[in-house]
Amino acid sequence: MSDSIVIIPTYKEKENIENIIRYVFNLEQVFDILIIDDNSPDGTADIVKQLMQEFPDRLFLEQRKGKLGLGTAYIHGFKWALERKYDYVFEMDADFSHPPRSLMDLYKACKEGADLAVGSRYLDGKISVVNWPMGRLIMSYFASVYVRKVLGMKVCDATAGFVCYTRPLLEKIKFDNVKFIGYAFQIEMKYTAWKLGAKIKEVPIIFTDRVLGQSKMSMKIFKEAFFGVFSLKFRNWKQY
Repeated sequence: MSDSIVIIPTYKEKENIENIIRYVFNLEQVFDILIIDDNSPDGTADIVKQLMQEFPDRLFLEQRKGKLGLGTAYIHGFKWALERKYDYVFEMDADFSHPPRSLMDLYKACKEGADLAVGSRYLDGKISVVNWPMGRLIMSYFASVYVRKVLGMKVCDATAGFVCYTRPLLEKIKFDNVKFIGYAFQIEMKYTAWKLGAKIKEVPIIFTDRVLGQSKMSMKIFKEAFFGVFSLKFRNWKQY
């Protein structure tokens, strides 16, 4: 068993799932993978089950009854990973927007002392995004600027979904107090880590928009993130 687990939530990712799994397993460094599938109607989970026969000790699947949200998928995965004593727990998308080779850079950052490593698209004012529509790029970039201004958190890419947590940090977080289920979840987790005094290290990545499958981004998800930032600022953090 590896000391690292990569959690990949899926919903209708049949075009990508086998390729992303094989890519990660072909890296020089050993990572296990946990797929959290929200009852994909396209057979995503069936593809994973077939691959589990080939990788019985490295590939795992948790199936949920429906589309329950990104945040709850990751929390499910965090609890699963902590029960099995993984030291490094990663979040990564299935669609290759997060470069799998950068898993090793995130791992190195945590191995060298970070509690949370963030794969950053906007480090030091540089924008490292390929193939995104201009409107979405502007929305994403200024969302991170907005988060920094409101919360005072010194993270350039606050909405990033490509990260590595150490086990001691995850063990400090009270998952029952995590409120958001969409992309605001990413902001909430980073802010919670920051409030807990975690050492956060940003690692530059090149983010490439998906080629296959459909994006799960929606205006509802964006609104949750926009308005949720204020609730984070005024939350009673003594409960943490």
